[in-house]
Amino acid sequence: MNYFNTHTFKFFKDLSANNERDWFAQNKQRYIEHVRDPFLAFISDVDKDLPKISPHYYGDSRANGGSLFRIYRDIRFSKDKTPYKPWAGARFKHRDSGTQTAPVFYLHIQPGNNFMGCGIWHPASPVVNRLREFIHNNPRSWKKFKSNRAFQQTFEFGGSSLKRSPRGFDPDHPLLEDLKRKDFVVSTRLTNQQILSDQFKPIFMQHCKTASPMVDYLCAALDLDF
Repeated sequence: MNYFNTHTFKFFKDLSANNERDWFAQNKQRYIEHVRDPFLAFISDVDKDLPKISPHYYGDSRANGGSLFRIYRDIRFSKDKTPYKPWAGARFKHRDSGTQTAPVFYLHIQPGNNFMGCGIWHPASPVVNRLREFIHNNPRSWKKFKSNRAFQQTFEFGGSSLKRSPRGFDPDHPLLEDLKRKDFVVSTRLTNQQILSDQFKPIFMQHCKTASPMVDYLCAALDLDF
């Protein structure tokens, strides 16, 4: 099934060149028809398949308050006052994410900058400490998923890291670079052609499956079921 089409990318290119309220008001129906509604249909269909990977993850296809990020930017504390995001993104969350930090599966659609990722972005210090302790105490499982060929060929780690070893950890630890992480995320690029393909959902689901051992590991570190 095709969810997105060339009009999806054309809308974002036009929005980038006309990021103002009057233009968006005149083109809102384009956003609804070519971005929002196709993305909500994609989320709904992914939700049906996610239990094959984990029964604890889901997609929420509500137009407001669900998996899909709002297109409206929060400009209250930003120097960039453009009101709209020139991209669309969605989080597929753990069912306990309302009460505690949990890893997510994520999809980002933006002309020339599409990607799929997973993990925990900008966790609070207590969560970072728990993750580091877990990696320190359970290195074998961490190394196992990182060394998996499909995982290595698909994903790259991202986010920020400490410049020095974290306090309380051996600076000679073999997993020091992972212990220094402040974000525990990986991502893989997606081409515009993949997004427009009728095979896009199988591609996305395969990436979720390949990344699932890492998500499972992060859930275990936070005492979450997977």
